Amino acid sequence: MTLARFPLGRLVATPGALRALAEAGDSPASFLRRHVVGDWGELGQEDRQENERSVFADCRLLSAYATSTGIRIWIITEADRSSTCILLPEEY
Repeated sequence: MTLARFPLGRLVATPGALRALAEAGDSPASFLRRHVVGDWGELGQEDRQENERSVFADCRLLSAYATSTGIRIWIITEADRSSTCILLPEEY
């Protein structure tokens, strides 16, 4: 069992992300588990490195995943770790 690398804070999601997850039959919890252990999903190497630095520098964290239907979702944890939001990139 891999431990959380940072607190998620309050969990929120946009209507578009909730709809995409429901249509795909995917659980938000599965993506949140990946995010909190440092599986950043479909990010490039530069963004992965930035996240690794941000875990310890208390900066914002971003992960990107695809639902089982191929819709891209983002998960963003705020720098102060007060909240984590699941959203579609176009809702940013």
